[in-house]
Amino acid sequence: MCSILGIFGLQAGDDFHALRRSALERSQRQRHRGPDWSGVHQDDGAILVHERLAIVDPAGGSQPLRSADGELVLAVNGEIYNHRDLAQQLSLPYAFQSGSDCEVINALYREGGDLATWLCKLNGIFAFALWDRARQRCVIARDPIGVCPLYWGHDADGRLWVASEMKALADVCADVAPFPPGHCYDSALGSVVAMEDGGSRPALRRYYDRPWRDYAATRDVEVSKQELREAFERAVHRQLMSDVPYGVLLSGGLDSSLVAAVAARYARRRVEEDDRSEAWWPRLHSFAIGLEGSPDLAAAKIAAGALGTVHHGFTYTFEEGLDALPEVIRHIETYDVTTIRASTPMFLLARRIRAMGVKMVLSGEGSDEVFGGYLYFHKAPDAREFHAETIRKLDALHHYDCLRANKSMMAWGVEPRVPFLDTEFLDVAMRMDAKFKMARPRSDAAQDTAMPIEKAILREAFAGCLPEAILWRQKEQFSDGVGYGWIDGLKAHAEAQVSDRVFAAAASRFPVNPPQSKEAYLYRHLFEQFFPGPACAHTVPGGKSIACSSPAAIAWDTAFAGRADPSGRAVAGVHAAALA
Repeated sequence: MCSILGIFGLQAGDDFHALRRSALERSQRQRHRGPDWSGVHQDDGAILVHERLAIVDPAGGSQPLRSADGELVLAVNGEIYNHRDLAQQLSLPYAFQSGSDCEVINALYREGGDLATWLCKLNGIFAFALWDRARQRCVIARDPIGVCPLYWGHDADGRLWVASEMKALADVCADVAPFPPGHCYDSALGSVVAMEDGGSRPALRRYYDRPWRDYAATRDVEVSKQELREAFERAVHRQLMSDVPYGVLLSGGLDSSLVAAVAARYARRRVEEDDRSEAWWPRLHSFAIGLEGSPDLAAAKIAAGALGTVHHGFTYTFEEGLDALPEVIRHIETYDVTTIRASTPMFLLARRIRAMGVKMVLSGEGSDEVFGGYLYFHKAPDAREFHAETIRKLDALHHYDCLRANKSMMAWGVEPRVPFLDTEFLDVAMRMDAKFKMARPRSDAAQDTAMPIEKAILREAFAGCLPEAILWRQKEQFSDGVGYGWIDGLKAHAEAQVSDRVFAAAASRFPVNPPQSKEAYLYRHLFEQFFPGPACAHTVPGGKSIACSSPAAIAWDTAFAGRADPSGRAVAGVHAAALA
């Protein structure tokens, strides 16, 4: 994973030297994402800059990637896991210039055809800008879920800018905004959409849409546990694609433990010299972090012992986390309370991981959105509403967990990959009727004593792969699992820092998404120091939440409205250590 920056719409009379210098300076703000090499392309219509984190083909594959004739120029942040299959399916010959997995995008574009059709063939995580010099055409696209970040906007002269992180554009584009996942922009369409404020934005096209978004398409559809398990194993295997050392994040919860279990199995297999169907780096290292005595550190040790990983459990102090808050907010570019709570320990962990020479890790993000794993899902009134909430959560992931995992890790040049969000796996897991995902007792438990548990279908699909204490461990949000003292301490710190008088004026100070708590006010204050202005504020969604719910799910239980807090411990009667 890397960073990209592009400027499109250059014209005769522009100061090309100044624009190039500005592009390089702004790209440097993202260099933490790609510390291994820098590349730049400039012509009379566009500038593309790339900061590289070398994971595949580290000796070659530098970007921007150019076609043999020099007419196509491509800058990509991401990985295309099925690039070899796609290359073999090409109908026209293409002279690949590198071993990069991303170069297949140039080849698919050169084949022509409907843009949305070939974008849907990509199984990977990506955000890219492609420049066709001959046609003076740019194409911008982002992966279906938004695992890779991407922002865009216009400068005062109307030029279109695009970048991996908002910090590169915030002071040059007054209309900076996230580029939506699953969408593409094609300058050849030449159309714009009017905005409410009287401005305009280039027209976007949704290329990623699935029948399973509609509950009716999933009604009564069953997916066997074997099919679910095999689909996930294939997803993990695909994402082990790497030419550098990798590891796994292991909190000791169900999701990260399943990722680690599958990865460990492939890592134990001997790699034949000419067989790249297996994992590249057979000695698997796992990583966890928490306050001293945290639930996650204890559970991760049990999981790692059972799986045989080389495990590293790190501790941090509350003061170390508190000291990191400003830098964390600068990197993750949000003021969302849950995201900041969870990003801080992940940010500290990423620094440890990179210090050990690991550049890529597999993570368990996405499972709770797909299977309804957050504890508030216990209160879902029916399968239709359960399913609707999973869709709302998937649509918002790029604002929350994907943003957290990507930017916290990439702050130190560590690439996170998310097998639960693999597009082939999503088509299997999301097509099943949500009634099979709803919280229920485990099938082998005595029905008179068993308590309902979330994600039972997933747990049962992997029976025997993990210790029972891990396989059936209750959902613990990462910001809770690192130690309950972390969130409690943050609340107490904010209470001491933000006076009642200051908080009473929150809506006047921050008219866009006014902070609902003193903790939220503290984060918003720090965010504004790095990202001032209404456009930056609008990049973060608002609304109340209970245990990471969407605002719509607050209606599921009348008690939720009075207890709204993003911690899982806010779900009384479900969390084993619920807040009083």
